[in-house]
Formats: sequence, C-alpha cells, structure tokens
Amino acid sequence: MQTKRHSLVSTTLGTSRELVSFHFGDAGRGGETIYIQASLHADETPAMLTAWTLKKRLAGLEAEGRVRGEIVLVPVANPIGLSQHVLGQFLGRFEANSGHNFNRSFPMPPAAALIERVGARFSSADAAHNARLVRGALVEMLGEMRAKNEFESLRLALLTLASCADVVLDLHCSLEATMHIYTSPASWPAIEPLARFLGANGVLLATDSGGQSFDEVHALLWNEIRERLGDKTPLGAPNIAATIEHRGQRDVDYDTAAQDADAIVDYLIARGVIEGGTKDAPPLAQSATPLAGSQQLTAPVSGIVVYRAKVGAALKAGDAVFDIVDPITDEVTTVTTNNDGVFYMRRAIRFVYAGAPMGRVTGEKAIRSGVLIGA
Repeated sequence: MQTKRHSLVSTTLGTSRELVSFHFGDAGRGGETIYIQASLHADETPAMLTAWTLKKRLAGLEAEGRVRGEIVLVPVANPIGLSQHVLGQFLGRFEANSGHNFNRSFPMPPAAALIERVGARFSSADAAHNARLVRGALVEMLGEMRAKNEFESLRLALLTLASCADVVLDLHCSLEATMHIYTSPASWPAIEPLARFLGANGVLLATDSGGQSFDEVHALLWNEIRERLGDKTPLGAPNIAATIEHRGQRDVDYDTAAQDADAIVDYLIARGVIEGGTKDAPPLAQSATPLAGSQQLTAPVSGIVVYRAKVGAALKAGDAVFDIVDPITDEVTTVTTNNDGVFYMRRAIRFVYAGAPMGRVTGEKAIRSGVLIGA
C-alpha cells in the first residue's frame, strides 16, 4: 500500500490541510484502475467507516498478491467539511466560506479541448489506445488548472485522482435511508452486480441529473467525447461511475460497514481486479428506475412530523407516508404517495416548515424534468 498526501491551498494564515489517498496494486499488471472515495459530504459518516474497513481488506489482499489492477482509495474525501462545526452542529454538506455544495458543479475540462489536445494521435481502430490518450490529456489539463483557494484545490485533487480510473465509486449516505445507488443508464450494466452484492433497495438512473456531481461529470465527459469523435474513432467503454448511498447518517456500526466493504470486494473480484473465486451475486432487490420517476414529497404545512411508512417500505399509490400534526389547531395533515415504489429516503428532523422536502419514493415512469437532485 502506498500512501500519498496532497496538500491543499491554505486559505488563511496558520492553517493547512491535506487529502490522503491509499494506492493498492499496480495498473501496470494489466487490470483496471478503480477509484473509490468516501464522505465527500463530510457529515455522511457511514461511508467513511465503510472505506476504513475496505482499506484494511485491501491491505490484506495486496499482501497476498491478489490485486491485479490498481485501486485508489480516499477514505476521507473532505477534510475541509470535517472541520466545520457551528454551535455543536456538524455542517459537512456545504463549504462555509462560499455556500457551495461539496458535491455539485465539478469543473471538468471541455470535451472539445481534450479532443484537440490528443489531435492526430487518435487511432481509427484501437479503442483502448484512444481511451488511454484521452485519460492522459485529461490528467495534463487538470494539472494545468490553478486553484484559487482551499475549496477549489480539494475539488481539483479529487478529480485528478479519479481521472485515470475505469470505475469511479463515490460513497455517501442520506439522512434516513435504505441502501440505494445513483448511476447512469450507460453505467448500469456494469454497476448492476455491485447493486446485487450491496443489496441495494433502490437504483436511480439518470444520464444528467443537472447537478454536475462528482460521479456524473466523469460519465458525461466521456459521453460527449464519444459523440464528438463519432463512429470513425472508437473509444473504450464509457467510464463507469456511481454514487452509493450507505443508508442513513446514523447507520454507523462495524457489522454494517464490514458487510458493505465485503460487497465491494466481491464486486472487484467479479470484475477481475482482485483475484479470487467469484461469488454468485444475489438477486436484485429492486429493479432500476429513472431518477425522473421518483416522487419528491414535500410538507404542505408546518408542524410535527410523524412518519407512517418505514424507510425501505414498498408503497402503493395512495399509501400514507407521513402525518403533520398542528398542536395548536389539532389538525392532522396526511401526505400520501402517488407512486408505486420504494420509500428510499426521508428527512431526519421531526418538525418541518411548509414546503420542506421530506422524502422520495421511486417510480417507474418519468414525472419530472430539469434538475433532478436537491441542493
């Protein structure tokens, strides 16, 4: 295992932070490169514990000589967010100086500029060769970008670490949730075995959710490059990328982290990145559905929230999801779902203002358009 430390730009006098990455195996052995990071939203602790458990697994597997490709692991992807506490409250989702969401609007070099950088070196027959050229150009162009502050340097460091990967896995969690995955239709066939090993109770598909999140910008960039090159210039398989939501923020325990780390190892064995006997993946818990099909439940009034449906419950249209109680007027407002689907995530608070987003239920038919993910 190699440990690499990436210094971030110091924003204020007397402060400095670093991003730490762990590297297992050797890409020169002919296997894939896998990039895994955890807790880009710094308050999403279950992902971090899973990554720590995975790090120990990978160290043992490497010592046994079983890592065929390269695995890059960043168990603490947001040292900035980890330091943000206000009056005892952990604020890890947004950067305090700018208000920017740590997992939105990642800046990638333009596809046209990457193609121009490669130029005449593209092959008309070798898709793998062309993919290596694009990745090399991407690393070069990211290296030429200059971060003005700590926040920008963190984003640039993460993008650079992931730029050569065949598979990008971004480990997160929600507020209160069942295990679920966000990925693109192009990535889904490759991600499906991981969903099975993890027991994902929901898989949400979108080519472009509108947020330019970390996993999505990689797939979108390669999609655009492929479209611009056309059929005469073949390009290797699209970058496989997904966001894994490791249940809710309070689901932090050794057994669950071990279960999820083992599932990721089983997936890497199935891909041939780790040598070992391939397990049969269990049946898919739920079929993949479009992210645009998920119903976003909101609070029509303010009051005390009493959830009627459990996280992970399979609901039918018309089922009660939660009540809002007004202790002054005694009025109880019941909110129901319009979808047949899984109640895959919900807010953790139990008192809400009118209009507050409260949770989501999967659905098979697209009912929304535009930006599909929250702030």
